[in-house]
Amino acid sequence: MLELAILGLLKERAMHGYELRKQLGQKLGFFWTVSFGSLYPTLKKLERRGVVEKFFPGDQTSRRKQVYRITAAGEAAFLELLTEGAHSTWEEDKFPLRLAFFRYLGPETRVRLLERRKTYLEDKLEEGRRSLGRAARGVADPYTLSLMRHGVETTEHDIAWLDTMIVAERAGLEDPPSAPATTGKASQPELQTK
Repeated sequence: MLELAILGLLKERAMHGYELRKQLGQKLGFFWTVSFGSLYPTLKKLERRGVVEKFFPGDQTSRRKQVYRITAAGEAAFLELLTEGAHSTWEEDKFPLRLAFFRYLGPETRVRLLERRKTYLEDKLEEGRRSLGRAARGVADPYTLSLMRHGVETTEHDIAWLDTMIVAERAGLEDPPSAPATTGKASQPELQTK
């Protein structure tokens, strides 16, 4: 997951390690706990793979800081990481991070990933409702039942939210190519790669 986050942030602009660490916390920290101790080892690994590279900006007048930027191979690796996935706990953990970088995907891909997430949550909701029913008939305490209800309600809310996003994306797909999309995420332009 850290590789996806690093590549996504470096896709926005080149950064030195401290700035990258700060951006990870500010932009992604709300929904993902970033392990800063693994940032520099991950950067080194990405550099060895050729998906990021270090450079020294020509405008630096003081101490030379190593700045990292994404490479062409990194652009391809980023898109692969962004679109891969399966129905698993891995999907549960990675979806918010993926969503943070949806602007780099085409509308058809966004719809496909949103629908895949919705299917995953519908399966989770079905299991949650069954578990809640069994617990309500059993000897579960009120706190456990309340927590289970909260999980079911949260999942229902997430599915409704995804439905709204899918409708907005599809509305954007139906717009003529020359007309700008007018709803939701579909209205955001695709960013050019370096």
